[in-house]
Order: sequence, then structure tokens, then C-alpha cells
Amino acid sequence: MSEILTPPGDSFNWPMLRMSYLTHPENIAQLLPPCFEPSDTPHVMLTAYNFPINNWPEHGLVTKVAAKYKGVEGWFCLGYAIDKEAEVFQSQERFGQPKYPAEVAFHRMGSEVACRAIHQKYTFLEFSGEIKEELDKPEFDDNEWWLKYSRKVNIFEPGFDFPPHVVKVEARFGTVSRYRVDGTLKLIESPWDPIAQRLPIAGEVEADLWTPEFITRSVTMDDEPIDADAFEPFADTIGNSRWPGVSGGPMPL
Repeated sequence: MSEILTPPGDSFNWPMLRMSYLTHPENIAQLLPPCFEPSDTPHVMLTAYNFPINNWPEHGLVTKVAAKYKGVEGWFCLGYAIDKEAEVFQSQERFGQPKYPAEVAFHRMGSEVACRAIHQKYTFLEFSGEIKEELDKPEFDDNEWWLKYSRKVNIFEPGFDFPPHVVKVEARFGTVSRYRVDGTLKLIESPWDPIAQRLPIAGEVEADLWTPEFITRSVTMDDEPIDADAFEPFADTIGNSRWPGVSGGPMPL
């Protein structure tokens, strides 16, 4: 059995609130760049966390969708809404990790757990629930994908100074603790974080409070670039996220 080796209240001890649900397959397909395929099951995963990055706690909300890359099952990441501006630009420039500034509140108090995310003054997600029974403690592999590229300096020419590549985040996790959470997830329409519009809930929401054990993790860039012409329409995004946008802002729906 895994044990928590850090003292109570340490940021390394914080569990993650994972909220998952099914959406319509076509919704995910519309968001995936040309090198990805939708998974057989159209899952959306939302994860609220508080974890120290560069020796300072970071509150964040990860939005990702089930996908396949070269036949491998995993998650295409649409964005990391975080409360630390310092991490946004270096994460995008170095790794292609789609972090962008937002307000993320996430807490546990007794058997209650709650989360709220705000971006550009729009509250786009709220969750409140009650912690229930302890669940099994699996060990599992996880694949997550980001994108790294640089568009041409000349704005009158299409294309890229550095062509788009897939960044592969391959990890193996254990589980220190895991509890089922019985709660309500509310997605609220926002032009900046269009989860409600583009990934509507089409099935039961499942949630758990999960304290991970980090076993292995590697971040590598695939040698083979993505077809630049096919990818061009996916290069306009909202801020540093992977949500489709126009010149860095929201896209009219």
C-alpha cells in the first residue's frame, strides 16, 4: 500500500478532483487536429488540482478529451487554466503545454468538496459534492498530448517558422487514496472557455478525489511533424489554450 510521506497540509499532499462525463462524439471530433482520432468512447475529463510548480503552489483546471494518436489511446489537452502567470508563457514556449491565466478555487472541507473556475470575468465551471466511500487504488499508464509550433513572423504568409509537432507526455501513476464524490457539475457558457457549448454533458457525471503517486513521467516531442497545411485552421486559438479562436480571441459560435 502506498503511504503519504509528506506532513499534513503540504501542497504535495493535495488530492485532485477528477470530473468525467460523456459528450457527443462529433463534438470531440471537431476539436481534434488532423493527426488525432476520437476514441471509441467520447469522454471529457476535467481535473482540478493544487500542486507546487517551481516551488510555489499552482491552482489549476485541466480540460482534456479522449483521443488516439498513432493508434495509442490517451487524452488531447485543450487547456490548463491556472492562477500563476509566471508559468503560462514558459510552459507554452518550452513544452507546448496549453496553460493560460484564470482563477481556480478548489477546496475540501470535511466531507464537502467544491471547485469554481473563472476566466476573463466569466465563471465557466462550478462543482460541489460530498465525499463518499473509498475506492480501489489502481496503478495505470497515462498518455496526454500537447502541441508545439511557431507561426510565421510575416502575418501575410500562412505557415510556420517551426512546424507543428505533437508533444507526448507519458506517465505511470499509482494511487495513494481515492474516494467517490457524489456531486453536481455545472458548465456555464463562456466565449473564453466554451466547454458548455462545445463539449456538452451527454451522460452521467462521475467524480472522484484522487491522490496520485507519481511513478514515472517523460515529456518528448515526436520527430514527425504534423501536416502544416492541414493543421493551419487549428493554429488560431483562444489565448494559450487549444480552443478554436480568431487571432487569439474567442471564435463566434
